[in-house]
Amino acid sequence: MVNTTMPQAPAYASYPSLANRTVLITGGASGIGAGFVEHFARQGARVAFLDVDTTSALSLLDQLGEVAHRPLFIPCDLADLDALAKAIAEARTALGPIAVLINNAANDVRHEFATTTPHDFDRSVAVNLRHQYFATQAVVDDMRALGGGSVICLGSTSWMIKNAGYPMYTMAKAAIHGLVAGLARELGRDHIRINCLVPGWVITEKQQRLWLDAAGEAEIARAQCLPGHVMADDLARMALFLAADDSRMITARDFIVDGGWV
Repeated sequence: MVNTTMPQAPAYASYPSLANRTVLITGGASGIGAGFVEHFARQGARVAFLDVDTTSALSLLDQLGEVAHRPLFIPCDLADLDALAKAIAEARTALGPIAVLINNAANDVRHEFATTTPHDFDRSVAVNLRHQYFATQAVVDDMRALGGGSVICLGSTSWMIKNAGYPMYTMAKAAIHGLVAGLARELGRDHIRINCLVPGWVITEKQQRLWLDAAGEAEIARAQCLPGHVMADDLARMALFLAADDSRMITARDFIVDGGWV
């Protein structure tokens, strides 16, 4: 007998512990980061997000609609550590002590190993790795005072599957796993959790515009265990769980969201 029942629309979780909680998101104006901003705002969190892309940030705020707390956008170049420190202080003053930090910002720009300069190297580390370390350092006192908190660092499966074409990026993303492991015990004494959220190929507008072609679609269909595209929403839903009290005894772990590719 053929089952003709139509699949029901998914019913996703709500997290009461996130209501009114201050959440800081780096690189929140577009792509995966914009998904984080939207989902946390819809959970009733007080969201601040940092980015250099003012146009996309304002567009996101316009599209967000009615939420309990309108997110606060703070323009900031995360490669400038003084600017990063000032932006975090501004977020704290406006929204209260930071309970959740999502170290999301990165740039997977393609580059050639043979032509990499020391300046290129330093800039890539600043954009993809260094700010995660210092943003975490800047919010730890807030989390201690609150009795705990959650730091979510964004990794990548790109180095796990040995992608070519952006070695500085894959190097930085691999190092984030070491950062999480290296801080978990120290932060854990104060009930601060730190985990690594690891995206696979997430089909954002940028990915569609620059890299997703027929060959890419075929590779997704071949490599993923689950059909369809991994979307920013899929990463955001895992981030909600890792930020909420539901994950209170989870730290130093990698959470891969890639449709079963790795």
